[in-house]
Amino acid sequence: MFYLNAVLLAGNPQQGGGGMVQLVLMGGIILVFWLFMIRPQAKKAKEQKSFIDNLQKGDKVVTIAGIHGTVNKVNEDNTLQLEVSPGSYLKIEKSSISMEWTVTLNKPAA
Repeated sequence: MFYLNAVLLAGNPQQGGGGMVQLVLMGGIILVFWLFMIRPQAKKAKEQKSFIDNLQKGDKVVTIAGIHGTVNKVNEDNTLQLEVSPGSYLKIEKSSISMEWTVTLNKPAA
């Protein structure tokens, strides 16, 4: 504990040299924040975009509102037609499809 206090309080303006330690600690905090927060979130967003771009007619999906259905038609304007029951269709945004719930729905039973 004494060593940690000595390192953190080493910025005595008469002695100098303490600013470098604080700079290294700040850099370490930024690195840890990037590794555990920003990078995984960017990876998940990339996977979601790839999933949305690869939707095809006949895919069984679940929306973020919990509506289950089958993709009937993929439109060019970022919408798709979802068949929720035979002969009943909803026009929804592609971004409203939940990748996590859809993967769980299509996972084979063990």
